[in-house]
Amino acid sequence: MHWTTYDSPLGTLTLTEEDGRITGIRFPGRHGDLRPADRSDTPFAALRAQLDEYFDGARRTFDVEVELRGSEFQQAVWEQLRTIPYGETVSYGSIALALGRMDRVRAVGSAVGSTPVPIVVPCHRVIGADGSLTGYGGGLERKQRLLDLEAGRMALL
Repeated sequence: MHWTTYDSPLGTLTLTEEDGRITGIRFPGRHGDLRPADRSDTPFAALRAQLDEYFDGARRTFDVEVELRGSEFQQAVWEQLRTIPYGETVSYGSIALALGRMDRVRAVGSAVGSTPVPIVVPCHRVIGADGSLTGYGGGLERKQRLLDLEAGRMALL
């Protein structure tokens, strides 16, 4: 595994990759166990460029290879997240409905909250059924800023 940092408008993000696939984007304060010897900028050029374009408002989708490690249910939720169009939001219940699992709305919330590659996998686009912002690994302020960026209400760079 390799890792590096990326200075974003949301703070310094930690990026991780393994075997040429992005495995994580971590918000400030969530670095975990990373060995200094594994730090490398080399495998992250495409992701850095795409994040720059996204934060500048010029990119709406990402095409870097990601590896999303999780249970079968988490994988299904994360695939649903990737179908949410830029600038739009959906509720946790609508994801559960799309999966045919209305009995698992809370589990959907848990899976959304454990998205290993946020921003690229747009977990910030999931909101409460009443339109309220709900938990986000990067904090609600960052979630609001991402939604504002996508709605054209503000530029982050």
